[in-house]
Amino acid sequence: MQLRIMNLKFTIKSILAAGCVLLSSYANAQEVIVTDSTSIQPDAEVKKENVTKQGSQRMKVDGIAAVIGEYIILDSDVDLMYKDMQSQGMSTADVTDCNLAGSLMENKLYAHHAIQDSIIIPDSQISATVDQQIQGLAQQAGSMEKVLEFYKKESEAELRDEIFQLTKQRQLAQRMQQKIIEEIEVTPEEVRQYYVGMDEKPMFGTEVELSQIVIEPEIPESEKQKVIDRLNGFKADIEENGASFSTKAVLYSQDPGNASDGGRITLTRKDAFVKEFKDVAFSLQEGEISEPFETEFGYHIIQVDKIRGQTVELRHIILIPDVTNASVEAARTEIDTLRSKITAGDIEFAAAAREASDEEETKNEGGKLINPRTGDTRFELTKIDPELFKQVEGLEEGELSLVLTQKDRSGRPQYKIIKVTKKVEEHEADYATDYLKIKELALRDKQLEAIEEWQTEKINDTYIKVNGKYRDCEYTSGWVKN
Repeated sequence: MQLRIMNLKFTIKSILAAGCVLLSSYANAQEVIVTDSTSIQPDAEVKKENVTKQGSQRMKVDGIAAVIGEYIILDSDVDLMYKDMQSQGMSTADVTDCNLAGSLMENKLYAHHAIQDSIIIPDSQISATVDQQIQGLAQQAGSMEKVLEFYKKESEAELRDEIFQLTKQRQLAQRMQQKIIEEIEVTPEEVRQYYVGMDEKPMFGTEVELSQIVIEPEIPESEKQKVIDRLNGFKADIEENGASFSTKAVLYSQDPGNASDGGRITLTRKDAFVKEFKDVAFSLQEGEISEPFETEFGYHIIQVDKIRGQTVELRHIILIPDVTNASVEAARTEIDTLRSKITAGDIEFAAAAREASDEEETKNEGGKLINPRTGDTRFELTKIDPELFKQVEGLEEGELSLVLTQKDRSGRPQYKIIKVTKKVEEHEADYATDYLKIKELALRDKQLEAIEEWQTEKINDTYIKVNGKYRDCEYTSGWVKN
């Protein structure tokens, strides 16, 4: 039951989490791929292998643990999920094979009914995701050969096909989960009743409201022009002398995510890339090279290799103009002066932020930070980013931090000062003070109830067969049918 509730809560948290990666190749984020099932018809045969592991290891027979609609779950899938939890540092002390099998069956149920409900995910969209995953895996491992060795695959095509199937199944399940809860809301009266009906009010940790001012060293126009001229030189060498775009990307591109792969990117219009990048990419013909253009990350040129419907296969080179020692020193002097004026009372922090801060997202609100997880202005100290925690943990309400140094996405230095505008010590939940957090709890529980009701209904309507020892498990849902 514990794993099931954890899984449902994780499902809702994943669906509701709002995060937009402006240019995913620069974020260099990787997805963990877990092989949890194979899609077949219920009567398909599976070759069985006996594998015995000594000592504290588990013993597995690679047969069919369960069939959910058109999907099967193998005994080895349960073992893989167990290992994956361990690799992520999750405690498995109280986790049983029954817990894991139940969680896997939930995932297959979502994917099966996504198909039944005609939820369609274009193959081109999945292919783009797979391309990025494989690029990330190769970069992480150091080479494609090491990736193939790790996954015990004979070829990249074989690996790509397996990842494609798993990615499609995962995205179908996510879409189905989202569909179940997307229209669920809670009214203020429901929130009040939820609060009144709590047997025990939750405790909320110490929270702070923060504002900040960020000063960035100015990039001289001469540095920008150097980068533009260099990109124009690459473009001319490729077009006039037949030089390789891919080779130049490997040698010169400052994109840590794909420079080693020759700057290769597979892009669809729905991918989370900055608008300027997508506008240029989808304006080019096959073989065409763009003029240098600017995004918030730097200056780029793009060459389109192939256009497949709404998907573009391209290569790109990015160069990042640098700041100078003089501009860095000027930025440091500016932030020091601002801090001195605020401390002396010559200017209010909010006014200084509106006047001088280079952080567009916060300057118009007087530097006020918004918690991306909750949409509120409060940050619970034990749950904020570790780096931010170190910067504010010792500050009391109304205090300013010292001048802090950080780096932007391009690695250039930034200076900032932070003010704790409000501090609320650890306390029992209060309806008026903590309304938004109580509303979040009420909504989450209502979503959990909706998912449980959906599962109960769909389990009864779906072909399900549970085999072997998994028939003896005590599930909270009726997976075992007589």
